Amino acid sequence: MVFRHKDISEAGIQIPKGTVKEDEDTYNAVIREIKEETGIQSFEVNNLISEDYWENDDGAIHNRYFYKIICNEFADEWEHNPTGGGEEKGLNFQFFWISSDEEVELIRGQADYLKPIFN
Repeated sequence: MVFRHKDISEAGIQIPKGTVKEDEDTYNAVIREIKEETGIQSFEVNNLISEDYWENDDGAIHNRYFYKIICNEFADEWEHNPTGGGEEKGLNFQFFWISSDEEVELIRGQADYLKPIFN
C-alpha cells in the first residue's frame, strides 16, 4: 500500500508512516497510524520486518520500525483525509496497492525494506 498527496505532487509516492507517542509501544503505534493515515480499520499487524536508524534530510536521526500489514478486504484505490492532526491536517491522500518493490519509485528511504514483503 502506497499513497500520493492529492494536491502536492512534489511530495512523491510514500508508504504510510508515523511517530510513536511517548506512552505507546511500536505495535500500538502501527495500529493507530494505519487507522489515522489510511482509514483502514480491519487489518493484521503481521510482523516486524526491520528496525534501523536513519538520517533525515535535516540531519535528524530517526529510529524506524518497518512492519508488514495484512489487509483482507480493501479497495484497489481510495482517498482518505488523515485524522491524526498535526502536519497532516487538511491533507488528502490517494492510496493504491503495488505488487512489486520495483513498480513505483518511493521517496528516499521508504523502499528500504519492501523486498521482504514481496518475497
